[in-house]
Amino acid sequence: MDTYNIILELDERGHGAFFLNDDQEKVGEMVVAITATRLTVYHTEINPEYEGKGLSKLLLEAMVAHARQKKLMVIPLCAYVHTQFKRHPEQYNDIWLH
Repeated sequence: MDTYNIILELDERGHGAFFLNDDQEKVGEMVVAITATRLTVYHTEINPEYEGKGLSKLLLEAMVAHARQKKLMVIPLCAYVHTQFKRHPEQYNDIWLH
C-alpha cells in the first residue's frame, strides 16, 4: 500500500495548490486560490500512471477539511470538484458557494 501526504503551498497572494506526494515524487495537485473568506478550486490533476487509485478524492477531502477548518466557502471551478459537489450536495452544501 502506497502512503501519500498532502501539503498546501501558497504564495503571498494566496495562490497555490494542495500537492499530493508519495514517498518519491509529486503525483497530483489541486490548484487553488484562498482569500479570507473563499477558497476557489481551479484544477485537479493526477499523474497518468497514478489514475484510478482514488487520489483525486484524497485531494478533495484535504481541501474540504481545510475549508471547514478555516470557515471558507468553496467556489468549485474545477470540473472534478464541481461534479462531486453536484453529486453529493448533502456532503458539501455547508461550504459550497453557489
